[in-house]
Amino acid sequence: MLNPDQWSTIRNLVAWLDAENGRSPDEISLRILKLSEEAGEAAQAWIGVRGQNPRKGITHTAADVADELCDVIVTAAVALASISDDPAAHLDAKLAKIAARSQAVDA
Repeated sequence: MLNPDQWSTIRNLVAWLDAENGRSPDEISLRILKLSEEAGEAAQAWIGVRGQNPRKGITHTAADVADELCDVIVTAAVALASISDDPAAHLDAKLAKIAARSQAVDA
């Protein structure tokens, strides 16, 4: 969950993107598609941590993966803030639903 200062930064990033690229349906689509790119980079870093590519060996650290996962989180928050009037409330409500669902499994 992002704190208010972090949401302020996200709003600033959205404003910057809006000023640079506008907020057309195509631009919003690209912001959402950017998530796939960032998730791919996180996966690539994890493959590098595990040395899964025998030609390359170990190429990344856990810190690299953490950085890439942060990029995923920020990109998702920017996309969410680009389509929601209250992204913080939307995230809070969704997180509460997920938490309730996870607790229901134990019942």
